[in-house]
Amino acid sequence: SLEVRINAENPDKNFMPCPGTITGLHLPGGNGIRVDTAIYEGYTVPQNYDSMLAKIIVHGKDREESIAKMKSAIAELVVEGIQTNQDFLFEIIRNPTFIRGNFDTSFIEKEILK
Repeated sequence: SLEVRINAENPDKNFMPCPGTITGLHLPGGNGIRVDTAIYEGYTVPQNYDSMLAKIIVHGKDREESIAKMKSAIAELVVEGIQTNQDFLFEIIRNPTFIRGNFDTSFIEKEILK
């Protein structure tokens, strides 16, 4: 199983919060994919808020299948009108070091922010 948290934030600006109104929304689905959220098209993310919009949880028979499902789920997700960390998460899930499972707490600094 893998989980990612979709946040209303801009990773390129030190994860600055990105409040605003969600103008379009499509949540991923399918066998082994679960989305926990309360957002909807027209929902306004306020300035004083918890930046988490949704959790995407996938389950596969092994790590390889779970990663493939997560790639698909992140690619299928559409949140329009505000910035999210979706591309940042997609970069992580596609990273060869992450795929090999060879990472530690310095992974983001070494592999993504380099």
